Amino acid sequence: MKIRLNLFPEGRKRALTMSYDDGADSDERLVEIFNRCGIKGTFHLNSSRLNLAGMERNGKKSGLYEGHEVSVHTKNHPHPKELPDTELIEEILGDRAALEELCGYPVRGMSYPFGEYTEHIMEIARLCGMEYGRTVAATGGFALPENFMEWHPTAHHNADLQTLWDRFMRAGSGPEDPELLFYLWGHSFEFDRQDNWQVIENFCRMAGGRDDIWYATNIEIKDYVTALRGLVFGAKRDMAYNPSCIDVWITADGQPVRVKAGSLTRW
Repeated sequence: MKIRLNLFPEGRKRALTMSYDDGADSDERLVEIFNRCGIKGTFHLNSSRLNLAGMERNGKKSGLYEGHEVSVHTKNHPHPKELPDTELIEEILGDRAALEELCGYPVRGMSYPFGEYTEHIMEIARLCGMEYGRTVAATGGFALPENFMEWHPTAHHNADLQTLWDRFMRAGSGPEDPELLFYLWGHSFEFDRQDNWQVIENFCRMAGGRDDIWYATNIEIKDYVTALRGLVFGAKRDMAYNPSCIDVWITADGQPVRVKAGSLTRW
């Protein structure tokens, strides 16, 4: 029996996630666009800068990102490679603690300031409770990461989004083809500086509201893929046990199969 771990929730083959850094006032407009189009985003915030000029007040921030994800971007946005370990730990853990006060749930992921990371920085981030780390190394592709601490996006929003999206939607959707993730990143303040809000408006209208796409935050993608990869199969591949608390979908001999959380499923 052929088994493929290649489906997102409800048997979808495609997913979209958005990732925006720094927590500028313009996030409010971006969140409104996402909400209107049924798209989810992850917002990586510098907690020590939230009350500075150009940043929104903490009180307003607490409700702004409801339905989306708040994630670490360090307290002060330093260059990670320039910091001693103790200061980098303080930057990550301090940001995490402040953001958890803001949003009320465990903050479990981050994006690297200036896109700077090394194996050592990734290990420190893991020790601080980070389960993924987004880089700025755009791939132009749609593959899931092997290592979520080195998670490369598909593109920055200034890329040729129409061409990328067309390729994303044309890519293989056969039963044995891999799942596809479109991962867009940027800073919302760039739309103000470049006076090009139509870029994200047009993209979200084009990409949003589709039944065949899973719209998810970064941590939702990470949790689902971890659960999918954690399935335990019988020797004949005619059954699987799902030890996680998340329902997952697989392809078995060309057919989608739901493997319920905490359950043994046979087919």
